[in-house]
Amino acid sequence: MCGRFDQNDIARRYVAAFGWADAVYDSEARPTFNAAPGTYRPVLHLVDGKLHVDDLHWGYRASWAADKLPVSVNARIEKITNNYWGRLLKSGRAVVPANGWYEWTGAKGKRQPWHIHRKDGEPLFMLALASFAPLRDDDPAHKAESGFVLVTADAEGGMLDVHDRRPVVLNAADAATWLDPDLPREQAEMLARQMALEPDAFAWYRVSTEVNYAGRDGAHLAEALAEPPADEDTP
Repeated sequence: MCGRFDQNDIARRYVAAFGWADAVYDSEARPTFNAAPGTYRPVLHLVDGKLHVDDLHWGYRASWAADKLPVSVNARIEKITNNYWGRLLKSGRAVVPANGWYEWTGAKGKRQPWHIHRKDGEPLFMLALASFAPLRDDDPAHKAESGFVLVTADAEGGMLDVHDRRPVVLNAADAATWLDPDLPREQAEMLARQMALEPDAFAWYRVSTEVNYAGRDGAHLAEALAEPPADEDTP
C-alpha cells in the first residue's frame, strides 16, 4: 500500500470538506479515479498560516540518494522519525485528499482490485510527507526531489483480508493539526498513530481489473462489481 488512489473531485470541494473557507490554489491537475505514482496530484499544506493546494509529484527521493535509493511512494509510519524521513516530518507535512484508494488480492496474474473508502462517503484526508523545494532543473530525473509520499501503517481488523498496509487517514480537524508547522515532529508522529481512523470507518468492494492500467480513467473504475458466487473465496 498504497499504489493507486481515487481523487475524483475538484480541489475546492476537498478544501470545503476540510473545513477551511479558502485556500491558495496552484493546482491544475484534473480529477481522476485512478491516480498513479509518477503523476502530479493536488496536496494540501500550510504556508504562513494559509492553506495551499499545490500539484506535487507522487514519489520522492532525496537529491543525495539519486544513485543509492529508489523513488518511494509510501513511507512506513514506523520509520518517519529516522534520518531519511525526519526532515520532511518536521517541515514537509502534507495531506492528500481523496475519495478512496485501491488494493489488490489474489495470485500474480489474477490480481483482483478493491476500492476502499469511508463508509459515510466523506473524503479521505491521507497523511503525506512532501518536499516543496523547487526543482533544480527541468531534467525528469530530478522530479522526485520535489514530491510526496503517503504515510502508511499496519492494517487491522477485516482490512487485513485486503492488504496488510493502509494509508494513515485522519478526520479533517486532526489532519489540520498535522499540517500545523508549530506542532513538534514527535507530537505529529503521535497524532498519526493515535488518531488514525479505525478499520471500521471504512468499507470496500471489488472493482474492474481495468484499474490495473495506469492510463485508464472514468467513474466506472470505482464502481462495485456484482457479488461473486457464494463458493468463491473472497474477503
